[in-house]
Amino acid sequence: MTLKNAYAIILAGGYGTRFWPASRRARPKQFLPLLGRESLLQQTYRRLARLFPPGRIYVVGNAEHRSLLARQLPRVPPGRLLLEPVGRNTAAACALAAAHIRAALPAGADAVLGVFPADHGIRREARFLRLARAAIAAVPKVRDDEATVVLGVPPLSPQIGFGYLERGRFLRRQSGERVFAVRRFTEKPSARTAARYFRSNRYFWNSGMFFWRLSTFDRLLARHLPWTRRAFGNLAPAIGRRDYSLCLRRSYRSLADISIDYALAEPAAARGQVRMLEADIGWSDLGSWSTVYDWRAARRGENIVAGPHLLLDARSNWLSSPRKFFAAIGVRNLIVVDTPDALLLCARDRAQDVGKVVDYLKKNKRSRLL
Repeated sequence: MTLKNAYAIILAGGYGTRFWPASRRARPKQFLPLLGRESLLQQTYRRLARLFPPGRIYVVGNAEHRSLLARQLPRVPPGRLLLEPVGRNTAAACALAAAHIRAALPAGADAVLGVFPADHGIRREARFLRLARAAIAAVPKVRDDEATVVLGVPPLSPQIGFGYLERGRFLRRQSGERVFAVRRFTEKPSARTAARYFRSNRYFWNSGMFFWRLSTFDRLLARHLPWTRRAFGNLAPAIGRRDYSLCLRRSYRSLADISIDYALAEPAAARGQVRMLEADIGWSDLGSWSTVYDWRAARRGENIVAGPHLLLDARSNWLSSPRKFFAAIGVRNLIVVDTPDALLLCARDRAQDVGKVVDYLKKNKRSRLL
């Protein structure tokens, strides 16, 4: 396999509930310019466009974001922007893209699939591109080897909100990069377990970036998600036809709501069929306001501020009120996000709990605030 028959799948669904009130159902996290002028989605697409031509980058998003996707990614070729009628997590999104890629290939041809979340941050882009090339090259060239390749990030701290990969034995070098076996996946450990993982130097954060042969992905679906495989197999003849949208809605009605990690990667690791490259790429999942603050802050105690303001003895805050003047006096480690209809006040070390606000609003049917 070479890069010329490799395809990128950008996962642009999801609603980013931990970034309420800026992230809403109509404009979720991936569409927000949290790290600069471009949105996270635009940054992801631009980064991958240095590695893949536009015709081999597929973006999977939600149908309700059709116009937003089109505005933010105006250069995506026809047929490369795939809209799910309803969110069914990352396994369904990857299977949808795989069905379209298979339909675009000559009969019997194979390809390499690379899966990339749309809402992560990567500081060392040149290093990332080298590792992505190496990961594509590390995907087995023979059809009877069903290995999955994943990028594992060396942990910087004992985080409890991430999935972890346990590194196994060294296997070989690929394009100058070391390739290891993966013993297992572990999702979101306790604080004590995360601290033990961090001390061991054997555990890596799961970046959510996976690589397979198309034929391998198909066999993994057949083994672990047979109904999903059958649904997209039935959809394939409708691709390009007028009744495609109707067939797509029918296909999604009974799909499992499950992630790629749980559905395919974890059982593959249990069978000894996952490989890992160490991805020292300056990665962050940008999972909360606090992690975005950590990314943006260039020095200890810096305030990240948006809007007209006066600060007196304020340190280590994220303060965003673009539409009105505000003053912050003697405050530390706060997140303040002001929007026209809602205001978030949160201690930075409680940023993971912002999603509970969204749960409350759903429970109390405050849909206007979602």
